[in-house]
Amino acid sequence: MPLIINGLVIDEVPNDTNSLFDNYPHFKESSASLVSEAPKVISSVALLYVCQREYAIVTPHDKNISIVGTEDTTTCCTGVLRHSASGVVCLAHFDGSDLQKLDKYIETMIKKIEEVNIGLGLTDGHLELHLIGGFNDSRRYSEDLVLQLLYAYHRQSVNIDLMTACVCKLNNSLRGTTNWPVIYGIGVNVKTGQFFPATFTDKGPDIPLRSARLYTGCHEMLDIYDTNMSLLRIGPFNYRPMRGVDLWLSQSDEPMRGVDLWLSQSDEFILQHLSTSPEVEPPGFVDDAKATLKFIQQHPFPGVTIFPDNRPRYYRKDDLTGQWVPICY
Repeated sequence: MPLIINGLVIDEVPNDTNSLFDNYPHFKESSASLVSEAPKVISSVALLYVCQREYAIVTPHDKNISIVGTEDTTTCCTGVLRHSASGVVCLAHFDGSDLQKLDKYIETMIKKIEEVNIGLGLTDGHLELHLIGGFNDSRRYSEDLVLQLLYAYHRQSVNIDLMTACVCKLNNSLRGTTNWPVIYGIGVNVKTGQFFPATFTDKGPDIPLRSARLYTGCHEMLDIYDTNMSLLRIGPFNYRPMRGVDLWLSQSDEPMRGVDLWLSQSDEFILQHLSTSPEVEPPGFVDDAKATLKFIQQHPFPGVTIFPDNRPRYYRKDDLTGQWVPICY
């Protein structure tokens, strides 16, 4: 079934987001309300943080997780699917790196939501979709990603109500002559279904490992959470550290290879070459990128040093502290 907006099935996705907003002006009103909210500062207690190219499905009955969220969505987009009857939430952080497989990834997410609902004994209800993130970036990465997401959701076999589209120009502010995203992060209260702008003081375990996928040719969307077992699941995966960070230098006819060379470059160079929107990245971008590159340097073959038995790394929330602790499973 195609997307539904305002209770009506849409025949086709508009050719651009401006047409979407003109045809459905209520998106402007809801987005204006959302971008006017100050970001909530979320601690690690009862939080499940989703990194770029990851998604997570959580039920309202999960005793360990109350908030699921993600951040650093400059040209990226957060997709939140929520089931109207069960309240099950799927939050995904899309970055447009594997657009040709968006249909497949979203279909998998929907099937997993349905499996959770069957486990809960629920078959009624429908899916509600909220898209938040991206801005009027000069290279139109956000515009292309949002349109591809709309097409992918539109091609699914189930009813999906598009409830929120706080994307592109509706999430844009002008500072001088530069466009900036207003909302960088989003949180969802899985108990109530409410969502809000958010920033996170602790993003959980293995962040350099999880981020290493971004620079090393790993484009798949990973499901990182088992809500039935309340387990955070990282990996297993391998990457290609030499190929993944090959970028052509504008002043050279040769590609620069190797993490060592990347780490020898200036902060400005790293910012300009490893970001899709270097002018609007949050202050910690370069430090985070360096931490990830150092991790790749230390673990060039994660299948050997991180996942020696080809099993995921598992974490569970500690009942007293609310922190993720590693477990054997």
